[in-house]
Amino acid sequence: MRKRTAVLCGAAVVVAGTFTAVPAEANAPGSAPKLTWKSCGTSNYPTLQCASLKVPLDHANPQGQKITLALSRVPHTAKKYQGPLLVNPGGPGGSGLTLAGFVASTLPKEVAAQYDVIGFDPRGVGKSKPALDCKPGHFNPVRPDSVPSTPAIEKANLQRAKSFAKACGDKYARLLPYINTISAVQDMDRIRQALGAERINYFGYSYGTYLGTVYAKLFPERVRRLVLDSVVDPTGVWYEDNLAQDYAFNDRHLAFMAWVAKNHATYKLGTDPAKIEDKWYAMRAALAKKPAGGKVGPAELEETFLPGGYYNGYWPYLAEAFAAYVGDKNTDPLVEAYDNFAAVDAAGDNSYSVYTSVQCRDADWPRDWEQWREDNWAVYAKAPFMTWSNAWYNAPCAFWPTDSLEPVDVTNGELPPVLLFQATGDAATPYPGAVTVHRMLRNSSLVVEQGGQNHGISLSGNACLDKHLAKYLSDGTVPRSGGEVDAVCDALPDPKPLSSTSPASSRGTTLHGLLGFRG
Repeated sequence: MRKRTAVLCGAAVVVAGTFTAVPAEANAPGSAPKLTWKSCGTSNYPTLQCASLKVPLDHANPQGQKITLALSRVPHTAKKYQGPLLVNPGGPGGSGLTLAGFVASTLPKEVAAQYDVIGFDPRGVGKSKPALDCKPGHFNPVRPDSVPSTPAIEKANLQRAKSFAKACGDKYARLLPYINTISAVQDMDRIRQALGAERINYFGYSYGTYLGTVYAKLFPERVRRLVLDSVVDPTGVWYEDNLAQDYAFNDRHLAFMAWVAKNHATYKLGTDPAKIEDKWYAMRAALAKKPAGGKVGPAELEETFLPGGYYNGYWPYLAEAFAAYVGDKNTDPLVEAYDNFAAVDAAGDNSYSVYTSVQCRDADWPRDWEQWREDNWAVYAKAPFMTWSNAWYNAPCAFWPTDSLEPVDVTNGELPPVLLFQATGDAATPYPGAVTVHRMLRNSSLVVEQGGQNHGISLSGNACLDKHLAKYLSDGTVPRSGGEVDAVCDALPDPKPLSSTSPASSRGTTLHGLLGFRG
């Protein structure tokens, strides 16, 4: 949900040729309208096609107001056709249009050729209409310090949270009751119908795993294959899950400090991780007094380094910015890192608007700020890195203008084999969540990346993981051990510091540019 530079994510921006209509597949009699596919290829994904689909705003009132979903497709080319493979990058609020191109081009060719890989912008997101933008510029710097060390700082942050929630309610009162996971899942089944498919295959990352498990709960007979990578704990949506993240992200931040210490020859920040951590917090304190470039204060600093908790491929860039500030008093690399990893553009405003709308509506949140204060100070005492940043990111839910739905119990014994991927050191969706879902989905298999630190691990460069994915998508085969874990893959090695020979991008960097952060 943050903007990136092309050098970091290999973003494709060139539109390929003029738009030409592509015949839609036949639909089942009496099902949803046919889709009209048009070329929307890019330089990286030239065969990408786009279409739109009208669905009810309220699925309980199918003849009422309609909204429009934006879809993308890379069509199958093999004689053997295994149906549509819907993909989702998470969020909530993530756009999936480009992810279809990435998945189709990254899977083994003989596997991808058997599927129509289908991306979609969920309701409210991106090119779907209407697209939400509750309060443009909500993340403009410099924001208040995230740590509410004084009543004035806490008041300023509370005012931001309340004003965002009010802006959403004032602008989208008609829409907000229908921006939630269950409605998005019902949209997915409308997509299935429009594709003329009896069943769908589904591949979701992060929040996309929750979307997938809820779809499987509501429409178990419509699931053919289901891949869940970096698995949300459905028993903690969403307040408890966010508190659990705080401990895990603090661990990832400490791992980053240890990596910097290991690479003292490059960064000159010392060989003691604890002392390097002290320097990081000293940098934070200095930025509270004088923001770098007039825009990187302590809140922006946390947002800049947060992506390193999702993907260690960003560590070399963050370490260079850290070292330049501490060693040379040079703020330019830090400002550049902020621009690349944390600055929020219009797409980010849209993603955050949907993120809050879905999470605040999906489940109960404490409405008494005293509970937030008590819980987050208790977590902060053990995990200071992003506890309060995360709290304020979700704080509009304490003041949200709609009531909450009941979380979905995704326990399911009616599915074909399901494939789960999880890294042991994942911060955004900590490991216990995958174990929980493995138990809740009776016919699932869990593939673990032992020692893995990243969020979103398949199609990210680990050949062992990708072999399991390709095998499953080819013929439905999953590993079985009879234990808590069905297969183990070794983690990829830590990144190396940047050098003149470092590649400008990698598969992992491209994927994480598409997945974004916060979910």
